[in-house]
Amino acid sequence: MTELTELVEHGQLFIGGEFTDPLGTEVIEVISPHTEQVIGRVPHASEGDVDRAVAAARRAFDEGPWPRMGLDERIAVITRIKDAFAVRHEEFARLISAQNGTPYSSSVMVQALAAMMVWDSAITVARDFPYEERRDGVLGPLLVRREPVGVVAAIVPWNVPQFTAAAKLAPALLAGCTAVLKVSPETPLDAYLLAEIAEEAGLPPGVLSILPADREVSEYLVGHRDVDKVSFTGSVAAGRRVMEVASRNLTRVTLELGGKSAAIILPDADLEAAVAGIVPFAWMINGQACVAQTRILAPNSRYDEMAEAFAAAAGALRVGDPMDPTTELGPLVARRQQQRSLDYIRLGQEEGAKILTGGNRPPSQERGWYVEPTLFGSVDNSMRIAREEIFGPVICLIPYDDEAEAVRIADDSPYGLSGSVWTADTERGIDVARRVRTGTYSVNTFSLDMLGPFGGYKNSGLGREFGPEGYGEFFEHKMIHLPAGYREA
Repeated sequence: MTELTELVEHGQLFIGGEFTDPLGTEVIEVISPHTEQVIGRVPHASEGDVDRAVAAARRAFDEGPWPRMGLDERIAVITRIKDAFAVRHEEFARLISAQNGTPYSSSVMVQALAAMMVWDSAITVARDFPYEERRDGVLGPLLVRREPVGVVAAIVPWNVPQFTAAAKLAPALLAGCTAVLKVSPETPLDAYLLAEIAEEAGLPPGVLSILPADREVSEYLVGHRDVDKVSFTGSVAAGRRVMEVASRNLTRVTLELGGKSAAIILPDADLEAAVAGIVPFAWMINGQACVAQTRILAPNSRYDEMAEAFAAAAGALRVGDPMDPTTELGPLVARRQQQRSLDYIRLGQEEGAKILTGGNRPPSQERGWYVEPTLFGSVDNSMRIAREEIFGPVICLIPYDDEAEAVRIADDSPYGLSGSVWTADTERGIDVARRVRTGTYSVNTFSLDMLGPFGGYKNSGLGREFGPEGYGEFFEHKMIHLPAGYREA
C-alpha cells in the first residue's frame, strides 16, 4: 500500500443528490500528514451552497417520497449503501489514511468496515423500533407515535469521518429524515465516495447533500432556520458553540464530544492481557480518538511493574508511513495537532510528570507531523495532562492505593465518555463499571457496540448514538388521545 500517487480533484459539490457546480470559487487543499504535500482539492462550500442544500432537504422532507415510503423501501436503499461500503472498503480506508494519518493496517477496520457495521446495525434497530404504540391513559386510550424530526444537519470530524457520518446518516435516513452532511476540510475526499454510493443506491432527490467547509460555514448551517435537528461530533468548545447557535431557533441537538477515559487495572489483573488490551486503544488513530484510554490507572502495589510493561509496549509501536502495512502509529492530522501534543509533553514535564517513553518527534521521520508514542509516569490526576483532552499520542499512567480511590480518580474528570476495567474477577469488574460515571464501559476488553447506546456524561456530550436510544434521537413524539371506550378494530 502506497501514498496517493495522483492528485485527487473534485470540482463539484453533492447537493440534493446531484453533483453540481459550487456558487463560490474557494478551494480546500488536502495536505498529506506524512509528506506535507497537497494530495487533493475540492470546492469549499459557501453559505449560498448551504442554502441550496437545506432548501433541497426541506422540499424532500415536506413534499418528497422519502418520509412517506414504507420502512422496507427505505431499508432497501440503505442496504444498498451498506453493501457498497463492503465492496469499496479498501478504497475508503486508503483515502482516509492518506488524509488523516491512520495506519492502513487498522484503517480497514476502524475507518471503513466499522462504518459499514454502523449502517448495518442501524437497519437492525430500525426493523424492531416501536414507531407506534397503544397505551392506557388516565382519561382514556392513547396512541403514541414517533415521527421523523425533519431536516438534519450532520457535522462530522476528521478523525473517523465515515464512522461518525454513518452514526448520524444511517438512523436519520432510516427514520425518514433528510440530511445535509458537513464534512471536515481535513478529510473531504472520502465524502465523495459516499456521495457516489448514495447516488447509485437510489436516494430520492433532495434527501442527502454533502458539503466540505470550515467552521464558519458549519455555524451558518447550525443556525439555519430550516434545520430541525443538529447532530454534531467534535470538541467540547465547538459543541458549546453548536448548542448556543442552535438555541436561537430551539433546534434540537445531539452532541458527541471529548473524553479523557480511564482504564483501571485492578491488582489481580493479568498484566500481559491488560497491556495487550489497552495499548491499541490508548494510541488508536495515533491518539486522535475521543474514546481513547488516555489515563491508565495502576495500583501502587504493582505500579513499577506496570510502568515498565506499558513503556515497553508503547516504545515498541512501529512509527512511520501510514500506508506501510507494518506501521502501528502514523502522523497526526495537521501541524497544529503535532504542536499541541508537543506543547502538552513540555507542560507535563513542567508539572513534574516523568516521561517513561517517547516525548519527541521520531528521529526516523524527516518530514510529516509525527510525535512519538509518549507515556508519562508519576502523574497526579490534578495535572493538566491528566485533565485536558490532548488528542495526540500522549498517555498518563496514574497510581492509586485502593479500588475506591481508583473509581474516584476515574470520575474526577470533566469528561465521562468511555473507560475500562481489568481484573481476574469479572463480577468485581462489573461492579466497578456500575460505579464509574461514564457513558460506555468495558470489562476486560474494549468495545463500542453499535446495537447499544453510545454517548457521554458531563462535558462528553448530550444524547446518544447507536441502538434504539440513538435511533430515537431522530424522532418527535406525538400523543393522540382516543375516545373513552375505543378499541382497535
